[in-house]
Amino acid sequence: MNFKTPDWVKNAVFYQIFPDRFAKTEKLQPGFPQSSCLESWDAKPTYEGYKGGDLWGVIEKLDYLQDLGINAIYFTPIFQSPSNHRYHTHDYYQVDPMLGGNRAFDALIKAAHHRKIKIVLDGVFNHASRGFFFFNDILENGGNSAWLDWFKVEQWPLAAYDGSKPANYISWVGNRALPQFNHDNPQVREYIMKIGEYWLEKGIDGWRLDVPDEVTTPGFWQEFRDRVKAINPEAYIVGEIWSDASEWLDGTQFDGVMNYRFAEPTIAFTAGDRFISKYGQPHYTPYPALNASDYAQRIQDLLDLYSWQIQLTQLNLLNSHDTPRVLTAVGEDKATLHLCTLLLFTFPGAPCIYYGDEVGLLGGKDPDCRRGFPLEIHWDNDTLNYHKELIALRHKYPALRTGKYQVLYAKDQAYVCARTLDSETLIIAINTDIHPVTVEFSNDHLPIKSSHVVYGKAEVISHKDVAGNKLKLKLPARNGAILANR
Repeated sequence: MNFKTPDWVKNAVFYQIFPDRFAKTEKLQPGFPQSSCLESWDAKPTYEGYKGGDLWGVIEKLDYLQDLGINAIYFTPIFQSPSNHRYHTHDYYQVDPMLGGNRAFDALIKAAHHRKIKIVLDGVFNHASRGFFFFNDILENGGNSAWLDWFKVEQWPLAAYDGSKPANYISWVGNRALPQFNHDNPQVREYIMKIGEYWLEKGIDGWRLDVPDEVTTPGFWQEFRDRVKAINPEAYIVGEIWSDASEWLDGTQFDGVMNYRFAEPTIAFTAGDRFISKYGQPHYTPYPALNASDYAQRIQDLLDLYSWQIQLTQLNLLNSHDTPRVLTAVGEDKATLHLCTLLLFTFPGAPCIYYGDEVGLLGGKDPDCRRGFPLEIHWDNDTLNYHKELIALRHKYPALRTGKYQVLYAKDQAYVCARTLDSETLIIAINTDIHPVTVEFSNDHLPIKSSHVVYGKAEVISHKDVAGNKLKLKLPARNGAILANR
């Protein structure tokens, strides 16, 4: 099947922002309601508490993101909601007033696009909330509600808040705070399609879709794609699918998914037995430890799973608002974070940094992984600097963005791969062992004779044979490097 994915995504470095925790403005804005009932910014986050981050604060940090090298932002939900994470939507047409409302959003789009930074919003279209007008009408009017068929009511009476009684309506994973839409209702379907179109017309560059696999109405996501692409053919549609996403990546639905299937083996390889098992989740297990050969096989299996057009627009990540942060999960072993970040920025697809990872922010399972972005005095500047270096190299070398991917060497704890585009070749070499290692590899099709280190630590011992197509490297313990041929 012939299809095209957005070119800008193939050249993007994403930054995921959890709006309540990233930045809070100190400036007074007209019509911007500010609460005095907030958690301390530095206190450990709770399930219900707010810290008061807002979009005005994000605007003030756009220079920081631009300096880091970010050119795309994925926001977790920003619409009006009675929760700090805002997955309980009240109104899909109103940005939450605590975030600054629609006025702040308009200013954000303008400021971000001025810096050539794309904006992708989170679309929570499987379920709404108890405060969503159409469901709230059912709670108020029961069987007389005009919107009864917008949801899946099974029996009466509904128990929206009393957990000792049956809820009597379908909700996401049984959470009665999140009543599930009846997507088979054409009115519901049209309502959601219109939301998708409205915010694209307001200037967003794409949608990240929350639990889209829960929407099983035939043709729903195909229609969503058609209508989104009719407004902006380069709009990005990325789904939250944790497992094999082949069903949704056939070219008729999504451009990519959040690539947890890359994160799991990458952490398992770079961390080894350092991953603390209590931080695993039933559907997310970056363990047991992998050696280089096993890692190479997992990566090849992943690359074989989807077409190349899809591979280049996968949203690659190491952690997110739904997982423990890598640095905490590996007992604060910085070498692991360094190594897996190196693999992240050299893999096909768009790399995505979860806010704060670049300065060493810690965090366990939800809600601890949603801490406030730290003050500058608490930044780990070494971690920040290698993020900047890797991002700069990705922007500099087209092969790191769209070049073919090939494994050159995978033995014990040493892994070497190449990204090749036309005459440009980048070699990525990783040693996860606690001892230095020497590796030797060859490939007749790669111009590696003049390879030199452009990042990290590696010693080029020799280029062997007449053509110079056999390379011998010495890699320090728990370290990695990138080599370029020009």
